[in-house]
Amino acid sequence: MIDAAARLALESHLDDRIEFDAPLARHTSLRIGGPADAIATPADRDELAATLAICDAHSIPTTVLGAGFNVLIREGGIRGLVLRLKKLREVERRGQDLIAVEAGASHATITRFCVDHALSGLEFAAGIPGTLGGWLAMNAGIGVREMKDVVHEIDLLDRRGMALPTLPRDRLDFRYRALHGLEPGSILVAARLRVTPGDRARIREEIDRLLESRRATQPIDIPSCGSVFRNPPGDHAGRLIEAAGLKGLREGAAQISPVHANFIVNHGGATASDVLRLIDRARRAVADETGIVLETEVKLLGTPARTASFEEACGIAGGNAS
Repeated sequence: MIDAAARLALESHLDDRIEFDAPLARHTSLRIGGPADAIATPADRDELAATLAICDAHSIPTTVLGAGFNVLIREGGIRGLVLRLKKLREVERRGQDLIAVEAGASHATITRFCVDHALSGLEFAAGIPGTLGGWLAMNAGIGVREMKDVVHEIDLLDRRGMALPTLPRDRLDFRYRALHGLEPGSILVAARLRVTPGDRARIREEIDRLLESRRATQPIDIPSCGSVFRNPPGDHAGRLIEAAGLKGLREGAAQISPVHANFIVNHGGATASDVLRLIDRARRAVADETGIVLETEVKLLGTPARTASFEEACGIAGGNAS
């Protein structure tokens, strides 16, 4: 809970950019999640830094929630302050081969900027949902090209709102669907990305091709959290789940998508427990069939809705999500 003094400090600082006891479901792509003690949407980096300083002074835990993709929030909700960075969305060109992007910029904003300025290098990310912050935290990508291949440097704030030294690419520990080694509690606020001047028509053509491929192979017209499992080496989680006969399986209003088996969709009214049961069944079935234990890509946040042993069986870890 947030005590009266902390609440007053946050309200005085953020005005109408903070909500208390606010439901989180509407802020996630899966449309699932209990309430947060508070949700703040800082207007800019300075306001974000001041908000973090208030939270540090009052011992309020913070959780970053970008566009709410790749996250499953339990019905108990999230204690402390949830930060949404959607107002930090500026994109600027820096010379011929760099763009400066704030963490809350959406995939559509970044893609549109690159097309408008005829800049190549980020076409692979077209249609990958979320914000820059989420892209970097998850090292988003397709095939052999990922965010690690285009990052030049990143900017961070620490848990007190103080700016940390800018980290160049060679000091960033990117791994498959992960960025490791950042200071605990730090928040990514911006990055410079490498681009190349190119032909606008060809850039647009490649983006359109990738968007059409996603429309044809993924359930983009119904709430989902994105890919649920990481692909194991040399194979695809969706193929393994489908081969185990689970494509279309339902638990309550949650379903393993008939379009792509590595997506779990919400037909309306699904709970985190429904989704967790599907995750557990998929992992067990694939392990029984192949001996492969699938690792989750989706991050579990919030107060447990089930016992720890059940969640551990699902193999889901908590963390920030954007």
